[in-house]
Amino acid sequence: MSTIIESLEEMAQNESKVRAILKRSLAFDPGLYPPAFPYVEYRLTSTDGNWKRTVYYLVAGLWALNWRENQGVAQQSLPEACRMLYDGKDKSPSIEKRFIALLDVDETQLAHRLRQMISLLKDYAIDFNLLLEDLLSWKHPDKFVQIKWAKIFYQTETLLDNEPENNLEEKQ
Repeated sequence: MSTIIESLEEMAQNESKVRAILKRSLAFDPGLYPPAFPYVEYRLTSTDGNWKRTVYYLVAGLWALNWRENQGVAQQSLPEACRMLYDGKDKSPSIEKRFIALLDVDETQLAHRLRQMISLLKDYAIDFNLLLEDLLSWKHPDKFVQIKWAKIFYQTETLLDNEPENNLEEKQ
């Protein structure tokens, strides 16, 4: 069975309005824009909770907002893309503040913060399947998703510094 993102890609190829409708759905609370129902609702079951429904609609809208040709090429997780944006903007404090605010947000503000971040990441191909998976666990009391994202964002530089190529000078 294909993922919701693969299904949306397929639908968007056959019906040009799919992305426009899903992008428009971001102006509403996730799952409350009836024109988007045909594109997401069929992926949910009657036993799925409200949070799963919210996340599916949110990710579908964010996918439409970030969509571009050849989307499947070299996708990054959201925290990786944030790190790349941060590095590309000479470690802009405003990017870091937005990222921290995103990590600290509860489910009532999550859609708003993610819309802002995805808009900033318009030049980056995001792995929306991974984003969906992460957001489904966003409300976990251990905050393991937020911790994982922080590690990816902050440890990238440390990991790069520890690569053998970067330590050649030390060995010589």
